[in-house]
Amino acid sequence: MKPWKIIQKLESDNSRLFKESVIEENINDLDFQEGLSMCLDALVTFGVKQVPKSDKNGKGLDWITFKNSTLLLIEREKTGHAARDEILELMDKATSEEWNDWYRRILIKDLRCGVSEKTVNNVAKKMNIQFRVPVFACMLSHDGMKHPKKIKGSCLIEYKYDGVRVVAITKKNNTTLYSRNGKIFSNFPHIEKALSKPEFNNMVFDGEVMSDDFQSLMKQVHRKTNAKTEDAYLALFDILPLKEFNDGKSKLTTLERKHHLEKFSKKFPSCIKIVDYTVVDFDKEQGEETYSKMNKEALERGYEGLMIKPENDLYECKRSHAWLKMKPFIEVTLKVTEVHEGTGRHVGKLGAFTVEGTDDGKFFSLNVGSGLTDENRAKFWQYKDSLIGQLIEIRADAVTQSMEGENYSLRFPRFKTFRGFEPGEKL
Repeated sequence: MKPWKIIQKLESDNSRLFKESVIEENINDLDFQEGLSMCLDALVTFGVKQVPKSDKNGKGLDWITFKNSTLLLIEREKTGHAARDEILELMDKATSEEWNDWYRRILIKDLRCGVSEKTVNNVAKKMNIQFRVPVFACMLSHDGMKHPKKIKGSCLIEYKYDGVRVVAITKKNNTTLYSRNGKIFSNFPHIEKALSKPEFNNMVFDGEVMSDDFQSLMKQVHRKTNAKTEDAYLALFDILPLKEFNDGKSKLTTLERKHHLEKFSKKFPSCIKIVDYTVVDFDKEQGEETYSKMNKEALERGYEGLMIKPENDLYECKRSHAWLKMKPFIEVTLKVTEVHEGTGRHVGKLGAFTVEGTDDGKFFSLNVGSGLTDENRAKFWQYKDSLIGQLIEIRADAVTQSMEGENYSLRFPRFKTFRGFEPGEKL
């Protein structure tokens, strides 16, 4: 079956099983394989933004001719007007059906039939054939709250920006901007231009596109036309060579990559910024104090949180403990005024504390039941009479004010620890 006929068939039914069966029937066709790879491999780009549809029938365009021409675009041997003329020449040779439903869709990087690289690869794996479409992958973080044992030793701390994740890759003086999933962003031409320089060739820059108004930025990211993104800038937090990115792992450590990125800083225009960082030792009290201070500043300055990155870890193109995301929180110390028995499976154990007190000039009154382990609940209930009047440290997401407007409470309060008790001391 001709590749464009396969695409038309895939479009005819939205069933995943149907699509997989159609791919299974045709995946051994080498021209179809090459076309799938060209279209679905995010790192294969053609350097063109507009590819016209055809409304006339040529004599037909064979795959070899199309492939040889597109290689000139991929390698940037033809750009600008030369690339446009090459595409128009190919379009004139093709029938409208094969152009609109196959060749054009490869050039615009969108098969438009509900098939992704994962769909193709699942079929290939099931059939036990060697063919695979490369899957775009960048570094992703873990939730640091779930991995506290990973937060130790010398680490970099950064404020986590609330923007749009962008991976910028420069090849042959041409920069392509990708989402974390490998989708191409075309609405930030001034950022592309800023990085499309010989000194940035074969480098991968990782960061967040930022704007003064995040909601407005999100509306502009995927607009087809007339996107207004001139005020956006790219805040960079990492860098590595393209070869290492393709291999899936860097050779330099986190701190070494930061130093490498800083070397480029004087070459960046105003729309490219570098994310500041602080190196702390979490094994020392001063490191913990610095972290607490930055956490408080993250709340006050409206950052999304903090990123903790062990100094000697590598960049890996997967979800990694080398990046730990920490949600900003506040900590207050309040006095226990009441203890309450639990319900359900917590009957006969501590259910919650009622706590009160003044912290940072605000009077708080609230109940705290989260953050307690089953062991805590049993032990604390055993010594419940001695808990009244004790101070406990509470971690929460934010301060809230009661409906009456006098007292304050906390959003998602969680018990952290008793204040003033030695480890292992019985209550």
